[in-house]
Amino acid sequence: MPAFSLEPEQTDRRDRLRTLAADRLRPLADKGEPGHVNRPLVAELGRLGLLEGLFTAGAVDLCLLRESLAYTCTEAETALALQGLGAHPVHAHGTPAQRARWLPRVTDGTAVAAFALSEPGAGSDAAALALRAEVDAPEPAAPLGAEPDGSARWRLTGEKCWISNAPEADFYTVFARTTPGAGARGVTAFLLPADRPGLSGRPLDMLSPHPIGALDLDAVPVTADDVLGEVDRGFRVAMGTLDLFRPSVGAFAVGMAQAALDATLAHTAGRDAFGGKLKDQQAVAHQVAEMALRTEAARLMVYAAAAAYDEGAPDVPRRAAMAKLLATETAQYVVDAAVQLHGARALRRGHLLEHLYREVRAPRIYEGASEIQRSIIARQLYAEQEAGA
Repeated sequence: MPAFSLEPEQTDRRDRLRTLAADRLRPLADKGEPGHVNRPLVAELGRLGLLEGLFTAGAVDLCLLRESLAYTCTEAETALALQGLGAHPVHAHGTPAQRARWLPRVTDGTAVAAFALSEPGAGSDAAALALRAEVDAPEPAAPLGAEPDGSARWRLTGEKCWISNAPEADFYTVFARTTPGAGARGVTAFLLPADRPGLSGRPLDMLSPHPIGALDLDAVPVTADDVLGEVDRGFRVAMGTLDLFRPSVGAFAVGMAQAALDATLAHTAGRDAFGGKLKDQQAVAHQVAEMALRTEAARLMVYAAAAAYDEGAPDVPRRAAMAKLLATETAQYVVDAAVQLHGARALRRGHLLEHLYREVRAPRIYEGASEIQRSIIARQLYAEQEAGA
């Protein structure tokens, strides 16, 4: 694709996705219960073939999908994104048996996935994970010429918090500390089915309408067969997943910003005020122009970062951080400005902007808060400067 524009077929797909979301997904989203997994909605995403794209499409197509759904149905967008976030480590690092068991169910919408990284004391500082993976029984030596039987065992003990889709997911990608005191180098990723003994959870009453909960792990048994990737290399699994999904979080934000902008254009063009239309007020017109400017700038950065990911560019972490930072901060600004220009009607329960106002806040925190994105950007810039020198 060109670096800074969508091809005509991509804009056509965006329009078709918006229509599909309005006709097939919005009615199911409206029937869902806030704070709970909407399984009929997830199943419909599977029937429409949209979940399969999480594992077959590139980052640009993922951004296009998320922006298009967000414009019309944020609930559908979030349900799709959480399936991808929770299951991508299985797709990228899982064994054939792990993939065969879970990925078909994720893509057809019959299994709900979750990404369990954050803890009460380790949110933005993901390398500070405290969830312990204590050796329960070492793997016995395999006979000469035989493969290990996967019987190495650990017990997971601790807590995860702020986990989307918890406690209702069917499986979790859980990150635990296998080597104490080793920072990021001592974390392992595990695929943990929800029915594993010792695993329990509770919902958290959050501003965001999608389900978020906490998990309690009390000596939960796992074996080598549950490891995703390599032991003590789980931080790479987490960061690789976030490098893919951070630009698409930006696409989610752009979709919300565009919806707020379009609602504002329609409102200000039709609203009578001070002897004319609201759009005739220069302060209003300039505000709308600023909203459009920032939305388009964020969109360009999001798709440039996604294209860099698809091309395997070396600066993906910096570009992904920039895209998420700019797009989520922009969406917050645009939605807030749209509320201001609509007045009190925008704060009425059920109004599009009331919904977006609640939805737009969380993306500035999850998958790395805005402050963390700035740290990533600065660290990468100085590393590039030192390498060049």
